[in-house]
Amino acid sequence: RAMLELLYATGLRVSELINLKQSQINFNQGVLRIVGKGDRERLIPLGDEAQRWIRDFIDGPRMEILLERQTDYLFPTRRGDRMTRQAFWHIIKRYAEKADIAKKMSPHSLRHAFATHLLNHGADLRVVQLLLGHSDLSTTQIYTHVARERLKDLHGEHHPRG
Repeated sequence: RAMLELLYATGLRVSELINLKQSQINFNQGVLRIVGKGDRERLIPLGDEAQRWIRDFIDGPRMEILLERQTDYLFPTRRGDRMTRQAFWHIIKRYAEKADIAKKMSPHSLRHAFATHLLNHGADLRVVQLLLGHSDLSTTQIYTHVARERLKDLHGEHHPRG
């Protein structure tokens, strides 16, 4: 659950999530330091809810997974290695089934939801670009189509001529 919360709360790419190390988390400042595509570094705010799930994971399941092994990976395998993309896909699939989500879920679905929810609630496109780690604004603009649909719905619902 901590991985899913973190993905939704931050919009990380799967590769960024499975490579995430504890040393990249600053709980005092409430940020993640992410090295994304092209070795570009960015800071992503980490809300209270995501911080709580991460702390709970570190203090509980992570210790059980590692036993006495040491690693800086936040989400390690039992050997202390980083989790594979395929293993994470299986986790997403399992949670979607548990939650009776009929729609096809993928790790990217949570990244997409992150961006869409920010835009639907008024976030500036450039801010979303920075949070997602896109070098080109046109990549981020892909997410605006959903925001436009939401605007149409709201207009139709709340305007007398809608």
